[in-house]
Amino acid sequence: MEQQDNKNGLNIELSADIAQGIYSNLAVISHSGSEFIIDFVRMMPGIPKAPVKSRIILSPDNAKRLLKALGDNIRKYEQAFGEIKEQKGPQIPMNFGGPTAKA
Repeated sequence: MEQQDNKNGLNIELSADIAQGIYSNLAVISHSGSEFIIDFVRMMPGIPKAPVKSRIILSPDNAKRLLKALGDNIRKYEQAFGEIKEQKGPQIPMNFGGPTAKA
């Protein structure tokens, strides 16, 4: 599948396996003097290790562009669907909001 970005004249190719996406419920962000690293993690109940499913490395200027683009998309989303409510409590979903399983 190819997408045309008419604004910049970019021809972006999106393969079928990448188009399916990868689910992540945690992002860990770190940086050095020359790059930002975003690790997308999937935490699952009952599994002690949370694997990094994808790592994206960005230059500082591209990280700032991503921040602006994400902010713009969140603003548009909230205009269409209402405010996104932030969850209170721990930021890491330890039990996914449900009761813990007992054997």
